[in-house]
Amino acid sequence: MSNTLLDISAALPTGTERSLPQIEAELSYALAGRKVLIVVENLPIPFDRRVWQEARALRDAGAEVSIISPTGKGYEQREVVLEGIRIFRHPLPVEATGLKGFLLEYATALIHETWLAWKILFRHGFDTIHACNPPDLIFLVALPFKLIGKRFIFDHHDINPELFEAKFKKRGLLWRCLCLMEWLTFKTADVVISTNESYKAIARRRGGRNAEDVFVVRSGPDLSRVQPVAPDQSLVEGHRFLVGYVGVMGEQEGIDLLLSAVHHLVEVKGRFDIKFILVGGGPSLESLKELSRQMGLEEHVTFTGRAPDELLFRVLSSADVCVNPDRVNPMNDKSTMNKILEYMAFGKPIVQFDVTEGRRSAQDASLYARANDPIDFADKIEELLTDPERRATMGAIGRRRVEQELAWNFEVPKLIAAYRRAAERNGSKGDFSARS
Repeated sequence: MSNTLLDISAALPTGTERSLPQIEAELSYALAGRKVLIVVENLPIPFDRRVWQEARALRDAGAEVSIISPTGKGYEQREVVLEGIRIFRHPLPVEATGLKGFLLEYATALIHETWLAWKILFRHGFDTIHACNPPDLIFLVALPFKLIGKRFIFDHHDINPELFEAKFKKRGLLWRCLCLMEWLTFKTADVVISTNESYKAIARRRGGRNAEDVFVVRSGPDLSRVQPVAPDQSLVEGHRFLVGYVGVMGEQEGIDLLLSAVHHLVEVKGRFDIKFILVGGGPSLESLKELSRQMGLEEHVTFTGRAPDELLFRVLSSADVCVNPDRVNPMNDKSTMNKILEYMAFGKPIVQFDVTEGRRSAQDASLYARANDPIDFADKIEELLTDPERRATMGAIGRRRVEQELAWNFEVPKLIAAYRRAAERNGSKGDFSARS
């Protein structure tokens, strides 16, 4: 019996010893009769891969799942059913850049989310609201439903006080407001889902939650979807090596540090044989393209913008090294970056700055540069490019860790256990595993 299924067995109601087929069958109805409403504000569904994986896992466990999310490019349809999951989308103002913009965005989202939640309740029903931050305001949507007996699960994706401090280099009144909203969200929730151990510690320390009410469900890659393909030599455009990056193009992602590292490799070390492909969109994409042009890196750096999985998988399959230049700050130190796990799933060696959760995820699959030092970052990239045997060894270590510990299928039993705990806290332990 696999470790995954042993974990599944532990997450399900106790009873007599069961065979592998019996455990698999029990998982298929572990949440039978449950009706779940997931609320996510920062990305459209199914583009938010973590939330979509959670929704599909809940569906596979027998739950009826509805999701509220914003619209987005390619996701404009307001109501749609995908793979048996109902998705209700709402518009948002253009991406916020200042205080007034954020207030408008959050107020608009809360109005839409509240209206759609009541609409879904009367049309389809739900017994559990599963809220995914940011922001830490969705408890306001959940609160009236808690008063009428619905469960509330808080899925803690981002630590917003740390994000504010990293972005604005200060604390102050708005930072204290963020801390208050986070605390209220923790206190309102029946159960907290944390994406890693650092976030679990925050839920316990700042949120005052007991250990038994906090479940770590990591954002592991789905190996049925994330599959290497044949390397595409055309991507290197005549260069010898390819370095890949996948992620958001924003201020906190350290792309400017990566460009400085590229500049050092090209202009100082004369490494004209390296091509960098940066996959992803975000608010800083155009300014980063301009910075690359100003640094004279057009021949060595390609920005694809937001790309389909087909291109993403080709880039990762073709890369010799993958990089994560996220700045070392309290936000990034405690956060698990999905890109790290995806690099490992593709068997690629990694270069990143030395952050707690990055090291916890990658271990020996990565080299770790000095904090926010682009020169050392460049040196680490070159170190790997000149040692193919080491690249192969590190890539194999990463792939093995994903296959044996970090893939999404290892997280599903923990997600189910979180729902079981929420039902117990709500006084309905007996009906958790009831068949529909």
